[in-house]
This record gives sequence, structure tokens and C-alpha cells, in this order.
Amino acid sequence: MFFKQLATKAASLSYFFGCGTLGKSIAVDVVAGDEAWFVEEAQKAGVTITHVIDTHIHADHYSGGRKLAEMTGAQYCLHESDKGLVKFPFHPLHDNDEIEVGNVVVQVIHTPGHTMDSICLTVTDKRRSAEPWFVITGDTLFVGSIGRPDLAGQEAKMAAMLFDSLHNRLLSLPDTTEIYPGHQAGSACGAGISGKPSSTIGFERRFNTGLSFADKDAFVAYLTSEIPPRPADMDAMVAANIAL
Repeated sequence: MFFKQLATKAASLSYFFGCGTLGKSIAVDVVAGDEAWFVEEAQKAGVTITHVIDTHIHADHYSGGRKLAEMTGAQYCLHESDKGLVKFPFHPLHDNDEIEVGNVVVQVIHTPGHTMDSICLTVTDKRRSAEPWFVITGDTLFVGSIGRPDLAGQEAKMAAMLFDSLHNRLLSLPDTTEIYPGHQAGSACGAGISGKPSSTIGFERRFNTGLSFADKDAFVAYLTSEIPPRPADMDAMVAANIAL
């Protein structure tokens, strides 16, 4: 298995990984303008990009996911709940779907809360273990922080959903599972995000303040009390990311 993390615009983190042996790969949360980097990395690794996935409709940057999929012939993937929102065809992902790219298996976890369509992706290298090695958490869980719940204008409702997504889905993973989030320090998508671009479930369980609340109401009160300013040009970015 190979794995690359790309630090990009607006403190975003993109991912490129797959099976070099069988020549298949996946790109996740591609930022507009970075498409050529993925094409070049695929050529270096001798792999085909079979899937391009956005973990949600982004509100803080323009997505390059659909363009990269068009350039490479890959499937462009979003959660199925985006069917009534976006103006173009895409491959719908469902909760617990599995995507096989050679010896690598990706499982989709629907984790609404930051947005209704938010997903996380557990990644297993079958040559090493039957258990997930790491999880790409998008804007659901950051290193040292939690995703903001207000972008839909229903922060209390979304924060409650985020509590369930975190405690019922992500925190059920083994403590050794590595976390790779959608942003690092400097992003407007969460308060107090660390500059360290990875962590583990166990470390976040112990030291992430947002995960310390066992009571849902207390979590909602905490998460809605320190919401950062909305991303600049958010409406224009969302409109572009769902446009035909």
C-alpha cells in the first residue's frame, strides 16, 4: 500500500493512496488547482485512479474532485444524500459501502453533523491486517477539535447529530486506528485545530476536549459556544461545487 497526504489551500488536507501491486488508487478531497499533482503521482506510482471521493460538499474551498475524475476516467463519488442537491451525475456512496482497490479496502461511514452528507473512510490494507489501519475523517473529527455544526443554519440539531456520529461510529474504532482529517491549523472549519496533521482514535479520545462529553446536551452547548466565523465566499464555493 502507498499513502500520500497533500497539504493544500485553506489549511486543507487531501489524500492519495492505493495498491501499487495491483495498480489501483483513490483520491480524496481534491482541491481545485491540484488535479495535476494527483495525475503525476499516479504516473510515478504506476497506478490508475479508479475513484475520486469528496467527504462532503465543501464550503471553504473549490473542489477539484469532479475535474480530476473527468481527467482520469475515475468515478466521482459523494454520499447518496447529495442526489437532490448537486446538478451533475455522480457515483452515490452509501453507509457501509466497501470499495476495493487491489489489496486496499475502503469502507464508507456516514457521519452527519458537520453537514448532512459528511462521510468518513476507514482504510484497510489486507496484506497487513483485517482491521482498519486508518480513517480519513473529513470535517467530522480533527486533531484536537471537532467539525463546526452551523453551516446548514441548524447548529444545535447538527451538533446533536455530530455527537451520535462521533460516539456511535468513529469512537467504536480501535484506539490504534490512525486519524487523517480534512484540515489542519488555520482552517475555518473548526475551532482550535492542531497543526499536527494526524493522530489516533485513542489519543483523541483521551485529549480532544470535544470528545470528553458523555452527555449530548453538554456536547451541543460546548460545540455551539465557540463557532468560528463562516468561511469567506462560502456561498459562492458551495454553489460552484454543486453546479453542472
